[in-house]
Amino acid sequence: MLYIGNHTTSSKGYENMARQMIANGGNTFAFFTRNPRGGKAKEINEKDIEKFLALAGEHHFGRIVAHAPYTLNACAAKENLREFARETMADDLKRMEYTPGNYYNFHPGSHVGQGAETGIHKIAQILNDVLTDGQSTTVLLETMSGKGSEVGRNFEEIRAILDLVDKKDKMGVCLDTCHVWDGGYDIVNNLDGVLEEFDRIIGLEKLKAVHLNDSMNEMGSHKDRHAKIGEGHIGLEALVRVISHPALQGIPFILETPNDDEGWTKEIRLLRESAENLVL
Repeated sequence: MLYIGNHTTSSKGYENMARQMIANGGNTFAFFTRNPRGGKAKEINEKDIEKFLALAGEHHFGRIVAHAPYTLNACAAKENLREFARETMADDLKRMEYTPGNYYNFHPGSHVGQGAETGIHKIAQILNDVLTDGQSTTVLLETMSGKGSEVGRNFEEIRAILDLVDKKDKMGVCLDTCHVWDGGYDIVNNLDGVLEEFDRIIGLEKLKAVHLNDSMNEMGSHKDRHAKIGEGHIGLEALVRVISHPALQGIPFILETPNDDEGWTKEIRLLRESAENLVL
């Protein structure tokens, strides 16, 4: 089954997010755990959670993907910013247990001049502080485009973080198609080769989710500018090969394209129809 949906807002509540996704033609979704620019999280409504879980079961939803706020920087130079990251992640992971067995995705962070090696160690340290044996949530490191001082600009940096995390069974990776393309990985002409490289360096068993986005930029631009499906330099055909690839079946594909619900509905329909008609 193809699990596909879009990034929505948690202010709607879990049940309404699921109902909107069903209306969009989706069967998974992503959402920010709190305001993407930071701030206090909305209180959990247990009745809302119960209705969501029933609805998700009825409509055969795949795993959903929570997203940490953009302001979370686990490898910041200032310790107060790292403390914010630590406290936010710990709180988010407790809240995730209301919807057990799902994913929590975050941007590894920016080392802001400290160097990638220092950044990698600081990220792993916070993960070691917040991960618990009892959690059912898998934490996902997102692949980045390499703009500025981002950590996670290549598969090797993602692997280096994973190597330093103690509870490795609680970790996975979210591959963003725009980010890896902008980062220099040719998923248009050599998708098999990129996935083979991912498998060799990280292991495909760690690839738990995909952010499915086209890109406004040429490969290797390191800019991170998402485009609507089929309107960028990656293109519809290449993205359909991503969602149809045998190694990626059963994982959630999340649209983060610059759209509204009407636009996401069209993209989801287009991707489903194109995948059905694809001759591999």
